[in-house]
Formats: sequence, C-alpha cells, structure tokens
Amino acid sequence: MAGEGGRLRRPEEGEMRKPLTNLARQLRQNQTSQEAKLWHLLRRKNLRNLKFKRQYPIGNYIVDFCCSVKKLIIELDGGGHNEEYKIKDDKIRDEYLKNQGFKILRIWNNEIDNNLEGVYKKIIEFTE
Repeated sequence: MAGEGGRLRRPEEGEMRKPLTNLARQLRQNQTSQEAKLWHLLRRKNLRNLKFKRQYPIGNYIVDFCCSVKKLIIELDGGGHNEEYKIKDDKIRDEYLKNQGFKILRIWNNEIDNNLEGVYKKIIEFTE
C-alpha cells in the first residue's frame, strides 16, 4: 500500500484482519457438510465445556476450529490436501501456528463421515 511520499508501507494489523474476517464470515456461511457435523459437536461448549470458534483468523490464516483455552486447532482436510503443493502449504501453515503455541489436529473429511465417534474421542484426547 502506498503511504507518505508514495513509499510502500506495511499494512496495519486492522487492515489485514478485516478482509480475513470477511472471508471467515463467508466460510462460516458456506460450510461443508463435514464442518457442520463437527460444529454440531463442538458448539455451545458441548465438548468438555470448552469454547470453540469456527473459521477463526490467526495471523494470515483462517483455521477451521479453534479452542483458545487449550490452544487447539482442528483442521478438516478433504482429498485436495493430498496434493503435493497443498502438503507443502499445510506444513508451512502448521509450523506458523505451532510457533504461536497451538497444537494442530488434522482430521480427514471421510473420518467425519464414517467415524464421528472416533473423531470425538480423538478430540477428547487432544483436550486432556
């Protein structure tokens, strides 16, 4: 962005956050069926009385689900996450989030569809 004297300036945090917040809002409105199923388990402190947020901006990323108290991020992955470029992107993203103090639990969409109880148990383990 151009600042004084036409020089580039670093955007303020609020300037970066607003587009991410708008995108997060859109993602919440257009959630996948797997996100809806998991959100049903997590919302309203249904899981161990922990508050989860969905499509939550952290830095330059939007995470699927986040429990700030436990510093836990839950990411739901579809088949596209098996692509080489996406594996690299996910690794960079995970490193950033881990450096912010978060634990990351990645769950495949087919696990949500085929073994929701197992997913629930896995999340319980991560919150202990």
